[in-house]
Amino acid sequence: MDRTAVLVMEMQRGVVGDLTKFPDLVTACRSRDVVPNTAAVLEAARAAGVPVVHCTAAFRADRAGSHTGNCPFIVSLLDDPAHMLDGTPAVEVLPELRHPGDLESRRLHGFSPFTGTSLDMTLRSLGVSSVVAVGVSLNLGIPGLALEAVNLGYRVTVVTDAVAGVPEEYARAVLRHTISLLATRTTAARLVERWTEGADR
Repeated sequence: MDRTAVLVMEMQRGVVGDLTKFPDLVTACRSRDVVPNTAAVLEAARAAGVPVVHCTAAFRADRAGSHTGNCPFIVSLLDDPAHMLDGTPAVEVLPELRHPGDLESRRLHGFSPFTGTSLDMTLRSLGVSSVVAVGVSLNLGIPGLALEAVNLGYRVTVVTDAVAGVPEEYARAVLRHTISLLATRTTAARLVERWTEGADR
């Protein structure tokens, strides 16, 4: 039997919320209604018994567990020694997306939720063989999630109006030319309708 889980990528206060360091990404999320669309997907998923896993990122204050010099983007982020520190409000999931029954998979390194975490084992323990991806960003996290999930044998669906990247034209190109090769694409409304119909049966 094919069981699905929703993977919520980095929808955290320090990424797209009130403590963000990425205003352009916040603007992209607002223009595409990413937060309300994600909330609708998660509400329908929970009602249908579909597991929700928040894939979050953080750094320890001493940087243990994180390679900090092998990527220009991470080097620039860590110019701020307080950036996304584990245990601070910045790494919390957006309040409107949190639910007590949700799971969380925290990573200290890299851009994919699978590398260096127990996410794959968690999903397999739940009998999951398909994942639905929402969140940010189409620049790094969502393509990394989709590629690694496919490599691990999962079927992947990306919710096109519950993801964002910058600039907008690049995000559209990633959805069209990269995500389309790795994953099924759908909208939040279509997914909610499908899960709602399934729950009503």
